[in-house]
Amino acid sequence: MPTISLTVNGRAVTRDVEPQTTLVQFLRETLQLTGTHVGCDTAQCGACTVHLDGEAVKSCNLLAHQAAGRAVTTIEGIAAADGTLHPMQQAFNDCHGLQCGFCTPGMVMSAIDLVQHHDCSSDEKIREGLEGNLCRCTGYQNIVKAVAQAAKAMG
Repeated sequence: MPTISLTVNGRAVTRDVEPQTTLVQFLRETLQLTGTHVGCDTAQCGACTVHLDGEAVKSCNLLAHQAAGRAVTTIEGIAAADGTLHPMQQAFNDCHGLQCGFCTPGMVMSAIDLVQHHDCSSDEKIREGLEGNLCRCTGYQNIVKAVAQAAKAMG
């Protein structure tokens, strides 16, 4: 079985991994980082979104071996060491941008990428930027509010 080494949430990780193992399987099953959710297995819903070298990716659509030598950040890795929530997590909480919570980890990770790398100057731009992340519960309005609030905090 091939071995991969990568950094996950700031920690060096080396594990034996079957060639067909997806990144989401590796994170959830091998590293027990279950905050990254599996929704559709076809990169349609966004529940599995993580950051790979600082960019949002859908981890169900990548093999774990494609992350070798790279840095992965999951929802478990964005809060401060003292437990203080990331500004995006805090905004989702403040603005009631979640209901059942299934989409929330992927939505938060996508929203962080949106604020850091793309235009989020209007509700329309935020909605466009979050396209590809599906939520069955919220109707998206409070998610949009949360992203706008966090964008100000992340400045």
